[in-house]
Amino acid sequence: MEETQLDILRFVKENDVKFIRMSFCDMFGVEKNIAIMADELPRAFEYGISFDASAVRGFGNVERSDLFLVPDCSSVSILPWRPAHDRVMQMFCSVKNPDGTDFPEDSRYILRQAVNRSAKMGYMCRIGTECEFYLTRTDDNGDPLLRPIDKGGYGDIAPIDKGEDIRRSICLALESIGISPECSHHERGAGQNEIDFRYSDVLTAADNFMMFKYLVKSVAAMNGLFASFMPKPFLDDSGNGMHINMSLVRCGKNVFKVGKEHSETAESFIAGILEHIGEITAFLNPLTNSYRRLGAFEAPRYITWSHQNRSQLIRIPASRGDFNRMELRSADPACNPYIAFALLLHAGLDGIEKKLPLMAPCNRNLYEASDLIKEQKIASLPGSLYEALQAASDSELVHRVLPENFLRKYLVRKYEEVRKTQEAQDAFSYELETCFHTL
Repeated sequence: MEETQLDILRFVKENDVKFIRMSFCDMFGVEKNIAIMADELPRAFEYGISFDASAVRGFGNVERSDLFLVPDCSSVSILPWRPAHDRVMQMFCSVKNPDGTDFPEDSRYILRQAVNRSAKMGYMCRIGTECEFYLTRTDDNGDPLLRPIDKGGYGDIAPIDKGEDIRRSICLALESIGISPECSHHERGAGQNEIDFRYSDVLTAADNFMMFKYLVKSVAAMNGLFASFMPKPFLDDSGNGMHINMSLVRCGKNVFKVGKEHSETAESFIAGILEHIGEITAFLNPLTNSYRRLGAFEAPRYITWSHQNRSQLIRIPASRGDFNRMELRSADPACNPYIAFALLLHAGLDGIEKKLPLMAPCNRNLYEASDLIKEQKIASLPGSLYEALQAASDSELVHRVLPENFLRKYLVRKYEEVRKTQEAQDAFSYELETCFHTL
């Protein structure tokens, strides 16, 4: 047994850990878990813990239903809201076939493949997310209501901002398990909040995002509230975005620069993402509801970039040193972060390999520049999930990165969602019925 595994077993024994929460996600980014007793952890390390893959969307069928969860020692967290005795530990897991090989349709494995490609090219990608969510009231049974907890706006304070204590509890809980939030505040929408994270390596960033969503919902529920990550739960208010900040490190130095000091490597990385963004939008914005958000309330619609300008798809924030980065503003928190980050990383690396030139920046406010959009024929993101799925179906990049069986099942499920939404008497009401309670 590896030394790290022995260290964890000693920690479990010395800290009264009784349950191990073995976490993974389905192909759509919905977190799942199998809980084992602490005495079973040595077996999990050596052989993995079996589960019924046919019961997980996109994983398997009843004829070949056995897959195994093998915990990743780098992802240990003690859940802070559980008792101090009989404690609960969470570990993210790799999914394995019965013969011990990697299950190729495991989202975490797909992201690890992207990280390996990046390392072979001499780069380490770092990601920090900025995630928005709504806090709403619940009924007497604890079921969520479409009633935000306050009527605050951007940066408001108490008593108008009624989410301040919840955000504080979330940030302290994150910090206690080793996740570093940078800041938090009330967002533009009534009852809308945002928490931003310090950058980390790509795989850790994806794990942290999964833990963040679970933690936010848990803390909200403990306070009699509901947290919704649905992209557009209110038609007349801001949508929930997940801004993705990315930078590249080579030989210990950040290759991203600001102002006139742009590096060609960083420019080509951004150019690769801009070239492929339409093809991968179905995985960054995976719901029919996602497309109600794009193009309004500072959510981008057009494939452009600029410094600082928040109407652009990609912006280069004002920053220095290790914090120099690009910010992609189109994604939303309904995405599977492992797949989203994998596709973005591959797209950027393609740009570096091809030495793609970066298009000229667009410094206009695109919400007020319809003349410029028409004159320059500025390309736009897909206008619907159906258009995004068509672009993904035709994408060489998507077919190269995602296993064919994974992609086929994903497209079938998503086209079915499109069909059901189109057939609904009220499409938005149908989206609320099927998504608001589950996201």
